[in-house]
Amino acid sequence: IIVFFLLILRIDFAFSFSPRFFRPPESNTGAYLTTEEHWFTQTLDHFSPYDHRQFRQRYYEYLDEFHFPDGPIFLKICGESACSGITNDYLGVLAKKFGAAVVALEHRYYGKSLPFESLPTENLRFLSSKQALFDLAAFRQILHELLRARLNDTNADSAWFVFGTSYAGALSAWFRLKFPHLTCGSIASSAVVLAVYNFAEFDQQVGESAGPECKSVLQEITRLVDQKLSSNSRTVKALFNASQLHIDGDFLYFLADAAAIAFQYGNPDALCTPLIDAQKAGNDLVEAYAAYVKEYFVKKIGFSVETYDQEHLKRMQVSSDRLWWFQVCTEVAYFQVAPLNDSIRSSKVDTRQSYHLDLCKNVFGDGIFPDVNSTNLRYGGTNIAGSKIVFTNGSQDPWRRASKQISSPDMPSYMVKCRNCGHGSDMRGCPQSPLIPEGDPRNCSSPDAVINVRKEMVNHMDLWLSQCRSSGV
Repeated sequence: IIVFFLLILRIDFAFSFSPRFFRPPESNTGAYLTTEEHWFTQTLDHFSPYDHRQFRQRYYEYLDEFHFPDGPIFLKICGESACSGITNDYLGVLAKKFGAAVVALEHRYYGKSLPFESLPTENLRFLSSKQALFDLAAFRQILHELLRARLNDTNADSAWFVFGTSYAGALSAWFRLKFPHLTCGSIASSAVVLAVYNFAEFDQQVGESAGPECKSVLQEITRLVDQKLSSNSRTVKALFNASQLHIDGDFLYFLADAAAIAFQYGNPDALCTPLIDAQKAGNDLVEAYAAYVKEYFVKKIGFSVETYDQEHLKRMQVSSDRLWWFQVCTEVAYFQVAPLNDSIRSSKVDTRQSYHLDLCKNVFGDGIFPDVNSTNLRYGGTNIAGSKIVFTNGSQDPWRRASKQISSPDMPSYMVKCRNCGHGSDMRGCPQSPLIPEGDPRNCSSPDAVINVRKEMVNHMDLWLSQCRSSGV
């Protein structure tokens, strides 16, 4: 529901010193530094001079390590799902090292930060990265002033540093680009800064990460599934407990994501070992893959078949699935399509056959399509002209093909290289799901690869924070 406030902006502020989606579900044990909710009122449309509507936006704060007044403030950006607290990943370690406060803002529309109680396409028009960046700027300014007042020191001027992973990593880089006066620097972990229409490179990286033997098995499974879909689609979908996916493209996207997630989040053996063993034993490969999808992708990791159902995406109630697809269909695309040659996913999942564009039209209506050129013009894509941004990527992560992988002056880029280094390995450790508290790198096949990149991150943070303090910014 739209919340109208005619009085001065108010914040409930209580300090206490004590594959389709990028982000997998969190584990429950030790996953959060805090889950205590706080709220403030946010502008609905930052770009309208006459629309003064507002909504309540959720945020979190963790001040146990804060050394006031000299400690910095770390702004953790939440991305394309509900933000249930401040996760206990490597950011918690950095907070201890730097004596930092940590605050996290939930992305507009996701979780409980709802401008509207239903989501027809018309009500989604304020959902964009542009609006989200101004949300972060407004939050940073208001929180900064209230922190000084709360601690009874109006001269305190803590340095701010911004963090994000994946889409939130892109927001972190874009925030530094658009508001360099509001942050001393940014960590952009697995930051997908390049909007891509035909994202065939995603599938190509899946193949590289899988290696020749596993890749060959996955390609054979795709061939067999395509064949079975043509002869008896009902039976093959039932084998994967996916009978509700009446559109073949939805089903094939579901199967492709199930494979990619193993490399994206650092669990290659969970996928490749049983499939290679099944092939060597002469067992049914489709049945072996169905077992992996049901037991690992759905049951263990927690992805739902419903996420891939366009009928589900069309429903107007609040759903992260529908929300993220709106951003995909209007801003960034990331359409994961089959490469022309040597593909792993089915060639039926392709923009040339209009699967993605048909989905956008079917779910959101006529005229909805991703303007990737405008997005890349606005932010620069991988040619982003920012400063004091650290870009990091995992060597096995398919999403790294949409990130900045080449260092440039004042924007270093590092690759965390190991056999199970995936999406956000620098912040989350290995594997990335379920979350390992404090981002412990010891489960990475090459722990030093993670540790060395983290050292580089800390060195840049040390330098940029010191420069920030000396300049009074």
